[in-house]
Amino acid sequence: MDNCNVPVVQTIDLVKRYGDGVGTLALRGVNFQMKQGEFVAVVGASGSGKSTMLNMIGALDRPTSGHVVIDGHITSRLNDEGLASLRGDTIGFIFQFHYLLNEFTVLENALMPLSVRKGGPTRDELAWVKELLGRVGLADRMKCRPTQLSGGQQQRAAIVRALANRPKLILADEPTGNLDSQNGALVFDMLRELNSQFGIAFMLVTHDDRLAQEAERIVMVEDGHIVADYDVAKVEEQIV
Repeated sequence: MDNCNVPVVQTIDLVKRYGDGVGTLALRGVNFQMKQGEFVAVVGASGSGKSTMLNMIGALDRPTSGHVVIDGHITSRLNDEGLASLRGDTIGFIFQFHYLLNEFTVLENALMPLSVRKGGPTRDELAWVKELLGRVGLADRMKCRPTQLSGGQQQRAAIVRALANRPKLILADEPTGNLDSQNGALVFDMLRELNSQFGIAFMLVTHDDRLAQEAERIVMVEDGHIVADYDVAKVEEQIV
């Protein structure tokens, strides 16, 4: 079987309710899947449920009902330790704020997932992370502290940190939201390049419609439902 056709993520009738009693329905029976190597932008207004969807897929929260399947693992069947292992082995996270630790160097920050999961990198893993830092233009900044970097450089270091464990899936929540338009475009282009080079699936939550149009696929969330899901290239062909 072609691995590219196997979903790295699938949600089945996914429901998330917050609060007791009637509560608030953030997701209402969402069915969604991503294949290995896809680059998907998830868009929607504030409160639409897109960030909740990302949290469910990232195994950061548990569904009220329905299932999330990540790399063949049904998350509801895993205990907290199992979920942590799944995240550490399979998923990388990029957020709007870089969350780098100022007491560590850029290289040490980028290696943090390997240090936490394994106690430290192997020689090959160290070489991989150094290679990535070089690819994103930080080869000469590895020994610097985050405070010595620009905002764009800090976010690039955070991207390398997300890739350190060679994940199958990257979840990015407004990764350019804290950057100016020029740096935001550079970071987005870098994500697309890394997606193309390494075949990692990227799920990008964004408010920026211009950036979303540069993805391969756009998923629109509204009031806890997926109301549109389309291939950008095919739509552009129909317009032409």
